[in-house]
Order: sequence, then structure tokens, then C-alpha cells
Amino acid sequence: MLFSSGWLVTISPEAFGALFDSFHREAFRLETLDDYTGSSSAEYLRAYFAGEPMPEGYNAGWLAQVRGNTDAGRRMYRVHVVTRPLSDYLRYELDWGYRTNITAGEEFFILDLTEQPNPLEGVPDYWMFDDTSVVSMTYDQHGVFLGAELEADPAKWQHWRDVAVSHAEPFTDWWERYGTA
Repeated sequence: MLFSSGWLVTISPEAFGALFDSFHREAFRLETLDDYTGSSSAEYLRAYFAGEPMPEGYNAGWLAQVRGNTDAGRRMYRVHVVTRPLSDYLRYELDWGYRTNITAGEEFFILDLTEQPNPLEGVPDYWMFDDTSVVSMTYDQHGVFLGAELEADPAKWQHWRDVAVSHAEPFTDWWERYGTA
């Protein structure tokens, strides 16, 4: 279900989720925040910071979603904008999340702003499906997901994706250099 709020259209969680099942070629995500703690499992965060092993079944639903898409030849990839030193949350997300999601075929890139200006200043988090459907996402200061809006003008979002990818490097290369720092 879609709800109008001016020129933007708020998208329901169900409609947003359906986009992950209906895209044909690729799904791209831009992540711009250092902290999504408020949208994460408190139990997983506790386990990670306590040095416990990753729980069995960690992120199983998302891994199945990604694997289903990538096995069908659909690309799922993201660029995360970061600055070192990493926040505690980012250490968790990159170590457990990204390194696990790679096993299902999701691709990750890092745009490290530690020694360069941000070419995407002011661009929000978003998912783009097949270059046509764009969903921007809003979070509060604690990383709590507040909602998503279906955006018009996919061309500007495509441009931002291209800028992000052109300034980023593969996660595995970046992690090899900075993952334990």
C-alpha cells in the first residue's frame, strides 16, 4: 500500500519488501550512517561485543532472500560511506553482517571518507531496483528506521549510485587493510 505525503509517496513495509522479490536485474543500496543500532537485534549486538561466536541462523532470512536473488542471476550490491575509526556498530555490521552476506552473493563496497571529502553530502540512504524504483529511507539519531518513501526522478538516484560506486573500493580489499584497526 502506498500513502501520499506531498510529492513523495510513503511506501508500506509490505510494498517495500515486495520489491526485493520483484526486481529483475539489480538492487543497489547506499548506506550513509555510522550507526543503525536502533534497527538491529539487541541480542546479536550483545553477543558480538561480548566476543561470543556468531549465533547459528544469524541473518538467515536475509541470507535466503539474497541467495534466491543471486542464484537467479540478479545482482544485489551496496556502497557504505564510512570514516575511520569505525563506530562500534560499524565494526559489528561489517564483521558479522557483510562478511556473512557475501557468502550468499551480496556485493559490498566501501566509500572511505577518512582522507577525502564526501561526494554524496546530504544524500540519504536508499535502495534502487532495476534503475527505476527508488526507495529513500529515514532513520532517527539512534539508527531506528522510521520509514521509507518511493521517490520520483530515478535519474538523480542513478547518478548518486554511479558516484558512490566510482569512489568506492571492494569491501574485501578495504577490510583486509582496516578490518581489525
